[in-house]
Amino acid sequence: MANVLTRLARTIESRKGADDKKSYASKLFARGPEKCAEKFGEEAVEAIIEAVKGDKSKLTEEAADVLFHLLVMLSARDVKLEDVYKELERREGTSGIVEKQSRSK
Repeated sequence: MANVLTRLARTIESRKGADDKKSYASKLFARGPEKCAEKFGEEAVEAIIEAVKGDKSKLTEEAADVLFHLLVMLSARDVKLEDVYKELERREGTSGIVEKQSRSK
């Protein structure tokens, strides 16, 4: 599963500076990191709406949009997916409650 995300992240990264008439990711990059973040937020809200409605198929589609736009947003701010993986690995096996408390110190 992670392989598809890694491939997608690489493809998105390769779209930086590309023709924004041929690539949606390039079009987002051209509008700046703030717009990339805004679009991620919009997609997240759409996923939440579908989760509340309980439409599994539409939620699946919206979740894919969320992941795509998350990767665009990360790339716009030069955050590598590999770094996110490393952070998740660092947290692995730690209670979410304990991990969150360690960040609030």
